[in-house]
This record gives sequence, C-alpha cells and structure tokens, in this order.
Amino acid sequence: MKSLAEVIRLNKQLRTIGFDDAPFNRKAGSKVNISGIVCTNTRFEGMLWGEASKDGVDATDVLIDMLKPSKFYQQVHAVLLDGIAIGGFNLINLETLSESLQLPCIAVMRKHPDVAAVKKVLSRFDDAESRLATLAAAGDIYTYTSPTDKTFYFQMKGCSAETAGLLLEKVTDNGNVPETLRLAHLIGAAVKTGQSSNSA
Repeated sequence: MKSLAEVIRLNKQLRTIGFDDAPFNRKAGSKVNISGIVCTNTRFEGMLWGEASKDGVDATDVLIDMLKPSKFYQQVHAVLLDGIAIGGFNLINLETLSESLQLPCIAVMRKHPDVAAVKKVLSRFDDAESRLATLAAAGDIYTYTSPTDKTFYFQMKGCSAETAGLLLEKVTDNGNVPETLRLAHLIGAAVKTGQSSNSA
C-alpha cells in the first residue's frame, strides 16, 4: 500500500477508521463500548464494535484487536481517534498503536486541551507514573488551519504533522470533526441510548 503522504499527493480516495467511545456508566470498572467507523473520504463504508474498561489500561490493545483481524485492516490508510483516551482516562499509547498497526494514528481534539488539568487527574491514579508517561509519549499537540478555515488540533504518530493536517481536511465534511469520528460518536450514542446525540 502507498504511504499516506503519497495517497494524498496523488489525490486518491482516502479510507480511514475513526474510533470513539459510546456513552458509558461512570461506575469504576464498568465496560465502555467503542464504535469504529470506516469511511472512504466522507462516505460510510463499515463499522466495528468493541469494549474496553472505564479508566482502565487496555484501550491500546482493544483497538489493535478490533482492527487488525478485521476485513478493513488492509484497506485503511490511517486511524483517527477522538483524543487519546477512551472511557474516561483509559489512555491510548499512540506510538504503540501506530507501530503495531503500521499505520499513521492521529488523535483529534475539538479544542486545545488543558494538559495541566489532565496531568492533575492522572496523578491521582495508583499507576500515575505509567499513565503520565503514556500521555507524554503522545508528543506535541499540533494546530492545522486549512485554506477553507477549518482548524484541527491533533497529536500523531506514523506521519508528519503536515500530512496529518492535509488528511483531516480531506476527510472532514463540515466543521472540524472528521466524518469517521462524527459518525462514531452518533452511532455509538444511538446503539447505547436508542438515539443519536445532539452533537458530534
């Protein structure tokens, strides 16, 4: 498969998968469902459904186990994440995810996060040192503003910041939320609550 940068340069269709957690019980140790939506550019193509632990440490392994055995694995050019945590503070190791899948992995944020506040919460966990190391390993937070004035905040592994920004622009229909993540949010909410949420 051609590199992500090459696919973008050639203006080929881009197939991405976006992962987001569905609404979950706030009780410690509860299970959190994960919706994985596959799109070609902004057109829905397929779906995966998985489960991780609230505030656990299994998010990275769960995402790998969801995607790697699936029929979509050989087809996608990149993995998009709604931030670097699932189910509260179950942190995704962005570098491990990218290396295991051999794909660019991009954690997208709707606004620049308050990193100091996140670190404060993580410091309360018994394994705070490990969680803080995972947070730090995600790297710098980049900002990309497209020629059409779409602004994205993200962290990435497996590609350059420029390539990630170009990808996000191409796979986003409206606003600053890529279609895979928008659909993952809406569908996850519908499956768990019976209706999609008001926003994505």
